[in-house]
Parts: sequence; structure tokens; C-alpha cells
Amino acid sequence: MWTDHETEQDFLNFGGVARTVSEIIVQAQCRPISIGVSGAWGVGKSSMIKLIRGELAARSTEQENKFIFVEFNAWLYQGYDDARAALIEVVALALEEEAQKRKSGIDKTKDLLKRVSWFRAAKLTAGSAAAVALGLPPVGLIGEIFDLGKKAMGGQFDQDAAAEVEATVEKVSETASGLIEPKNTSSPPKEIHALRTCFEEALAEMGVTLIVLIDDLDRCLPETTISTLEAIRLLLFLKHTAFVIAADDQMIKHAVKRHFEGVNDDLVTNYFDKLIQVPIRVPPLGTQEVRAYMMLLFIENSSLSTNEKERIRGKFCEQLGKTWQGKRVDLPFLRTLNDKLPDELVARLDAADRLAPLMTGATGISGNPRLIKRFLNALSIRMAMSSAQGVGVDESVLAKVLLFERCADPKAYAALIKSVTESNQGKPVILADWEQKAIAGESLELQSPWDGPFIIDWLRLPPQLGDRDLRGVLYVSREHSPLITPEDRLSSETVELLTALLEHPDMASSVKDRLIAVPRSEMSVIMDQLLDRARQEQEWGVPPILDACLVVVEADPPQGQRLAGFLQHRPGTQIKANIIPKIADQSWVEGVFSTWTEDKDVSKPVKSAIKQRKGNGNISVK
Repeated sequence: MWTDHETEQDFLNFGGVARTVSEIIVQAQCRPISIGVSGAWGVGKSSMIKLIRGELAARSTEQENKFIFVEFNAWLYQGYDDARAALIEVVALALEEEAQKRKSGIDKTKDLLKRVSWFRAAKLTAGSAAAVALGLPPVGLIGEIFDLGKKAMGGQFDQDAAAEVEATVEKVSETASGLIEPKNTSSPPKEIHALRTCFEEALAEMGVTLIVLIDDLDRCLPETTISTLEAIRLLLFLKHTAFVIAADDQMIKHAVKRHFEGVNDDLVTNYFDKLIQVPIRVPPLGTQEVRAYMMLLFIENSSLSTNEKERIRGKFCEQLGKTWQGKRVDLPFLRTLNDKLPDELVARLDAADRLAPLMTGATGISGNPRLIKRFLNALSIRMAMSSAQGVGVDESVLAKVLLFERCADPKAYAALIKSVTESNQGKPVILADWEQKAIAGESLELQSPWDGPFIIDWLRLPPQLGDRDLRGVLYVSREHSPLITPEDRLSSETVELLTALLEHPDMASSVKDRLIAVPRSEMSVIMDQLLDRARQEQEWGVPPILDACLVVVEADPPQGQRLAGFLQHRPGTQIKANIIPKIADQSWVEGVFSTWTEDKDVSKPVKSAIKQRKGNGNISVK
């Protein structure tokens, strides 16, 4: 498994871009600069930020710690704090900490923090004043006072209200004393000028350049995005500062357009361009980069030594820098670096070699590093399920089917499942002839939903599936589509109901009337599928799948005994007390409660809930 976090290791030869950015900042020689690192979701902007910091940190060491780094993620503050005040405060706190270490600029940084408090106070009073002016309910502490005043005017002022007034006044007093400096009364223009001056003087006194690294701005709601941009604008173009902002520029422009309603595209572009002096896009990945990335992910999780992994990574990045000369990063190249790789690793690297072209061109992935990781994690999970349940799935077969599930038309995937389930041997016979023709390079005129270049490339991808039993593959993939064997064939109406129950179990009650009309034999298949899905639950309080099972029991009461048997065999540690009232009125529940009462692994709250229900007469007492 691979985590979905940014990395400080360069798997994509982004080091050249990171070195370029760091060189731009160094060459600025304390002059202000802002750099935008742009790219779509998941392409590696956060990793690029980490690499840029690493390059600058190395240079800072060489130049006697000339850089101070502040990382700010506006998305983390969204909904909890004002992004504008939060950014300024994070910067001020970082400068104060650095000033204490350097024994320089201490007074300036303390003054800077006081001015941050003014901004918070301004936000508090301005917001409430604007609300009152617009006839809206005020927010925050001033809102509390406003509400209490309305109580008093309405004759609702009793002893409790008096106590509330006292507590609120005390709270306002404490907050105001912490936010507003009583010795100074100032205006916003004066305070903004003073803050910028103080900020610049503190950096000059310490003799450092502040590097502010801002990430995930394109994940924020428009108002948070704009607040952060306004805070950046407040601190921009001051000496000794450099801002590196990672975001999808299209998302930022969308937020600007939403915020400033009625502005045309040219003004939106101008707003963005005034903030960003040096725009840099994360380069898109080609087949070589995708192949190298997938191989390095497998190598990262292998048994090779740390030093060997790092050596291979370095050689891969070096080779990627030469791909314009026709050099390749593939399995033969890797064997020139290490010809004694474990067989298991070689098999995975071979799969990466074959999958890379499709992972690059398929619209569902398009060479996106984050999506590649998610694909490989899904493959890893399904292989683990296959091993745990003794299914014995071939990893290359599973990878090909998973790729089809991810990137092909859902109707084509449904047709593939149908072909497998309708075959007595579980073989997708519809693929056999197509695969042969695609591999031979013959013309194929496929109809919707099988048309499109992805399908042709996928059919060519080894191994061929037309003569393979895919029932095991579909079994470990059944979280998306139920696997129904030939013996369990259902009517189209029942398949529709089953799919609805599996995909939206919390809405099961809406199909109860339709379930009543389903034949008894097909109801058994529905319960089979629901219980199979229910086995994936690790806690038995009131999971949505339980709602679906109970609705089936209501429609077909004999299924109640099957559900009872299933619940009796759940591990005692999984049972939670809130399931008791959920099932207490069921006719079959007595045996379940008896089993749980005697199970030493079932918690005391569960047993107490059972005892209480018995005492209330919900179930018979023995």
C-alpha cells in the first residue's frame, strides 16, 4: 500500500524544476518574488513544494541559514479560522520563534504579533457591524450581547438571563483585552502600513529571507481562497520575502470569478497575474515517467535495502532527463542497474512495464500520480482479499480487469460481468475474438459501449482474458457489482433491486413493496448477496447494510432465521449497544440475544441493553 501524501523523494524527475525555482529565489537577492506552481489535482504539486523546500534548505545551510520557511495550508483552517488572519499569525509566530533563536529582531516580531491581534479584532467588530447594518443576526460575542439585549427588551429578562449577561460581558472583556490594544486607536490603512513596515524591518534586522510555501489552495471554498490570496497580497512585494503558491490556476481563477461577480475573464486573469510573478506548471507525465513512477513505487515497497532503493531512484531520475535523446526507463534498463532482483518484484515491474502506456492515455487516469497510487492500492487490497479467502487470482489478470473497471464505459463493464456470469466456465467469451484481432492488428469496428481507442489498446494488453475463468476476479471485485452465478440467475427486475440495495442500503425501505413481489428463490439470492457484503463490516451497531437485510426480512419473513444465524456468528467484540433497539422487535431475535449474553467477548453495555429490553417486555424472559 502507498500513502496519499506528498513525498520529499523525487520519483518523477521534478528535481530540475525544483532547482530552477530555488535558483530564481536565490538570484532575487532579497528582492520580493512570488512563484505559482500550477497543475491539476493529484499531479504532484505538493511533492514539488517539498522538493523546492529541500533545495532551498540545502542552499540555506551553505549560506549560513539565510532562509526561514513557513508552510501554510489554508484548507486545514477552512471552517475553523479566518484564513487571512491565520496566515498572518502563522507567519508572525514563525518569525518570533526564529528571532528568539537568533537573538535578533525580537522586539519587531513581538510588535508584529500585536498587529495581528488588531486584524482579528477588526474582523470581529466589522463582521458584527455589517450584520446589524444589513438587518442580519450578528455573530460571535457581539452577537451574544445583541441577542441578550433583545431578550431584555422583550420582557424575558429573568435570573438566568442576568447570569448569562454577566458571563457574556466577562467573556467579551477577556476577548477584547486579548485582541485590541487599548493604548492605540488606528485606522485600517495605518495598521496595514505599520504591519508591512514592521514585517519588513524584522526580516532585515534578522538578515533572512522568508519563504512562505502555500499548498492546497485549490481545495478551498472560494471565500477561503480569496481570504488567503488577500493575506498573501498584504505581505507580497516586501523585501526579504518569497511566496511559492501551489494550486490549480484554473480553480483559483474560478474562485476569483465567483467572488467578484460580474467581472470578465480578462480582469480575472489580471488579478491572478498581479499575484504571481513567475508561473510554473508541473510537467505532465508521459509513458516513460509513468512507467518509472510505477516501478519506483514497487521498488519502494520491496525488500531491497534503503541504499539500493535510493541508488536506483537516482539513476531513474538521471535516465528520465535523457528520454528526449531516445533513452528508456524500463525493465531492461533496470536490469543494467541490478540483475539480481527478487522474482516477485520482477513480476510486478513487468506488470508496470505493460500497464504504463494505458495508465498514461486512459482518460480515467491520464498519468495522474495520485490516481496511479489509488489504482495500485485497489489492486493490492483485492489481491489481499484473494489470498485471505483462498480465491487464487492471477495478479496480471486482476490488474487488467481493474483497469477496465476504472477506465471503460460502465455499460461495457456491466456487459463484461454479464458475459462471465452467463458462462458455465466463467469465461468472457465476447472478448476472445476481439482480443485475437486486436493483437493481430486487424480492423475492429466495435459498437457502443465498446467503441473507443482505450478498448482496442486494452484488448491488446496481456494476458488475454477470453479463455480465462474470471469468476474469482469478479468475486474479489464485488464491492462494485454483485457476482451472480448461473445457478443464481435473476430476473432483470430483481437484479435492479439487488443493485439498489447494495449501492444504497440506507434507502432500502423505499423498495420494500417491490421486494414483496420477488419470487422466494430469488429472495434467497438477494439475502446471500447482502450477507456477503455484510461480512465486510467490522462494527455491528447500525450499519446501513443492516437496514437492507431487515427490509428483506420484512418482505420475506423466513429470511429472518438466516439473518439471525449471521448475527450470532459475528465476533463478540464487533457488537455495539445501539444494535439492540434496532432488532429487539424481531421475532427471531431471542436466540441472538441469548448468544450475545453468554459470549464473554460481548461488552457490558451491549448486555445491559439486552437486559433492559427484556425488562421492558420487548422479548420473552426465560
